[in-house]
Amino acid sequence: RKRLLLVGSLGLAACLFVARLIGKGRPAALAAGAKVFIPLWFTTAAVNMAVGVLQAGYTVAEEAPMFVLVFGVPAAAAAWLWRHFSRR
Repeated sequence: RKRLLLVGSLGLAACLFVARLIGKGRPAALAAGAKVFIPLWFTTAAVNMAVGVLQAGYTVAEEAPMFVLVFGVPAAAAAWLWRHFSRR
């Protein structure tokens, strides 16, 4: 799970980096990068949950709290950045 949180953080950083390059560092571009990250990360976390249920043998009830953690922490950071850069 720690690896997934690290991957999520790196994914957010990559989205912000690409947004910064494309948007020439404008705050609106950085906000868009954070906004794009959220559905991408949701999909990644959902696939991880599906693998846990379908291949590793965990129940949905066992995987759900991990999904909330794995998705929620990076998504909360992205949401904060989205809001922060939208205000500038």
